[in-house]
Amino acid sequence: MRIKEKIERHPVPTVDIIIEKDGAIILVERKNPPFGWALPGGFVEVGESVETAAVREAEEETGIKVKKLRQFHVYSEPDRDPRFHTISCVFTAGTEDEPKAASDAKKAEFFREDKLPDEIAFDHRRILSDYFKSRKGK
Repeated sequence: MRIKEKIERHPVPTVDIIIEKDGAIILVERKNPPFGWALPGGFVEVGESVETAAVREAEEETGIKVKKLRQFHVYSEPDRDPRFHTISCVFTAGTEDEPKAASDAKKAEFFREDKLPDEIAFDHRRILSDYFKSRKGK
């Protein structure tokens, strides 16, 4: 099998970022399918580390420069993205700033755990559930 065929048949690396301020997290409303609210994030570019991609995506979609970036978990279920198989390295970070939607985000807002929107894209509801459970253990 040629290298190009192998690459086309492998999962795509992505990042997602849980940005927190005072117990609330930022979600972005997507401009493009799949629609709904999602964690800021996106594809890792060639030559870029996952950490760099996370910082870049956070700034591109929310205008925020994140603080204290930490790896949270990796999510890799083949059906986590309805378009194709992705593997997401999820990070947590903090901020003191207010989000401003940009790039492919229609809106960017803070949400508390008990006020999450109904329509959440990808597997981000599961990611958020895992995150909030981990916070309660601290």
